[in-house]
Amino acid sequence: MADPTCPVCATADIICGKWTILVIRDLAAGRSRFCELERSLAGISPRTLSLRLRGLEEQGIVERHTFPEVPPRVEYSLTPKGEALMPLIDDMRRYGRDYLGVEDDSRCAPAATGEGAAKVAAVAAA
Repeated sequence: MADPTCPVCATADIICGKWTILVIRDLAAGRSRFCELERSLAGISPRTLSLRLRGLEEQGIVERHTFPEVPPRVEYSLTPKGEALMPLIDDMRRYGRDYLGVEDDSRCAPAATGEGAAKVAAVAAA
């Protein structure tokens, strides 16, 4: 078991689950519906996506927004705690580009636009 007193271990426990960091990456652009996340994360099962979103919600990293419509509409977004993880993702993107020779594609390019970009910029500046 990881050392619970180590900040690196505590953070890794949250973000190192399969698909977790990619869910956070995709939510950096702003609110997304379940089906949009499922499409952008080709290969993830609906059960795994649901478990990851629920776990991130329990950690206070993701918010679930339910709209009283028929059929019900549910959207997910990052909380300020989740947005604070964006510098880690940006560093991973830079590392992959600089040291692994992986070029950004449309999914890995800084995805935050509009409201999402303003939030990410504010968190990064803090």
